[in-house]
Amino acid sequence: MSLASKARVAVVGATGYAGAELVRLLARHPSVQITAATSEREAGRGLGEVHPHLDFAGLTLTNAKDASAARSADIAFVALPHGSSAALVAELLDAGVRVVDLGADFRFADRKLYESWYGPHPQAGLLAEAVYGLTEHAREQVSAARLVANPGCYPTGALMALLPLASEIRGNVVVDSKSGTSGAGRGATTSQLYAEVAENVRPYKVGVHRHQPEIASRLEAGLRASGGETKPCPVLFVPQLVPMARGILTCCYVEAGGADVGEALRGTYSNDPFVRLLDEGAVPEPRNVRGTNLVEIAWRRDESSGLTVLLTAIDNLGKGAAGQAVQNMNLMLGFDETAGLELTAALP
Repeated sequence: MSLASKARVAVVGATGYAGAELVRLLARHPSVQITAATSEREAGRGLGEVHPHLDFAGLTLTNAKDASAARSADIAFVALPHGSSAALVAELLDAGVRVVDLGADFRFADRKLYESWYGPHPQAGLLAEAVYGLTEHAREQVSAARLVANPGCYPTGALMALLPLASEIRGNVVVDSKSGTSGAGRGATTSQLYAEVAENVRPYKVGVHRHQPEIASRLEAGLRASGGETKPCPVLFVPQLVPMARGILTCCYVEAGGADVGEALRGTYSNDPFVRLLDEGAVPEPRNVRGTNLVEIAWRRDESSGLTVLLTAIDNLGKGAAGQAVQNMNLMLGFDETAGLELTAALP
C-alpha cells in the first residue's frame, strides 16, 4: 500500500509506556502511517533519543499541547494522564479527527460517577457519545464511533472473564489482580525503585482504586445490554504490584450458580482471534501473552465453597492499552481486526 493511500495516524503522548507501545505497533501496521507523535516534555527531540528501540520509526516529537500536529490525521490516539485528555479530544473531534483515548476521561457514561472518583469533568457533554472500547463486547459500536474510550488495563483483565457470566453472578465480586510496574507509567517515584519492588509483593489502594467502579459499572452495563435483570454489581478490587515489568494476572471470585462457565466463555469467544481459552488444568501466565494483544482465560469451580474462580492474563501495555487501542482503530477504519497485531510472545 502506498503512503498516499494509508490512513494518517497521530500518537499524542508518544513517550509514555503506552504511547511508545502504540508507536511500536503502528510503525509496522500495513495500512497506517504515523504523521505526528507528540510529547509534553520531549518536544523537538527524536523519538529514538527517548526510546532507542523506536529509532527505526524516524519520528520527531512535537508539542503535545499543540493540537495542530494531530488535526491533519484521520485518527488520533491520546495517551495522556486522566484530566489531560478531555479538552484536546474535543478539539480533535471538532476538526473531524476520530479519537481513541487511552486515558480515563471518557470511560464513564455517568457524569456523577466519574466526578465522584476523578473530580469535575471538563467535557461532560461527550460522555454519552464515547464508546467503551472493550472490543470483543462492542464491535458494532466501536466501528461506528467518533470517540472510543479504551478500557483500563485492570478492568480489561477482569471484564473479559466476568462479562460472559454477568447474568449468572450472585452477590459480590472479588477481583484480585497482580500487575507489573509499567502499569504505573514512567514517572520517577520511590515506590517504583528496583529496591522497593524486587523480591516483594505490595497491595495498594485496596477498595479505593479508580478501576473498581469502572469494573462494577461495566458489569451493570453488560447486564443491561444482554437484557438481563438490572442490578447492582458490588465489586471489591485488590490490585497488587509484583516484580515484573509488564503483565497482569487477574483472579475473579464469584458465585455463579449452576452456570456452565466453559460453555458461556466458549459461546462468547470461540471465534475471537485474541482470546485463548485454556484447556482444563492449564492456568494463565503473563509471560505467555507478553508483547501481544492476547488474553488467556481459565476457570475453576470450587464445590466446597460454591465459588467459581475466573483467571486471566494480559499484557497491560498490549490488550490492556496499546494493543486494544489498535484493535479498536482497525474496526473504526474498516481494516482487518488483527492487522498489525499478529504477534507472539517472546520467551523466555
